Amino acid sequence: MTKKQAGAARPARLEPAAVVRAAVALLDDRGLDALSTRAVADRLGVRMNTVLWHVKTKTRLLELMADAIVGEVRLDGLPDAWDERARELVRRYRRALLAHRDGAALVTGTYAAEPHTLRFADALVAALLDGGLDDREAAWTAWALTYFTLGLTQEEQAAPATPEGRLARAVSSTGHPALHRVLAHLDADSFDERFEHGLSALLSR
Repeated sequence: MTKKQAGAARPARLEPAAVVRAAVALLDDRGLDALSTRAVADRLGVRMNTVLWHVKTKTRLLELMADAIVGEVRLDGLPDAWDERARELVRRYRRALLAHRDGAALVTGTYAAEPHTLRFADALVAALLDGGLDDREAAWTAWALTYFTLGLTQEEQAAPATPEGRLARAVSSTGHPALHRVLAHLDADSFDERFEHGLSALLSR
């Protein structure tokens, strides 16, 4: 075999981005519980050590995956008004999470100080600063919006696995009178309405 033929027989060089794409595809197909460096390697048809060479650890892989998902949030074409800009950014953030199976659970479990995540956070904080919030209020409101969105979206993505009426069976009029009174609003699947309500509450000034 000539050197040229040997070179042609070698697999194409694996790039870190390809590892992350394969991991996200695996997440979409099988969910977060099935995600492992070995499963990603199997999907790529390479050895696990090859995957680890690029991502080092599973924790690092999850960080890169989270950043890739946040990177799907478009930062162009935003409204000029600060409050509508902030709302639209968070709406796009939620849509990016919902676009991937267990997307919110994945992002919630990481601290991804990575390029896409930082660009999104910068755009959100900038909108809040433009609204006249002081530095601390802008930072903490951005946190509150992010945590609220992650929490509600994680609940939304887990909802199909939650037994129907579980909360209604647990709440009684005698033991939990206040909860029983508002139960119709707590045991509902109106995630879009709850999301918009939360946005309005957090951005009201």
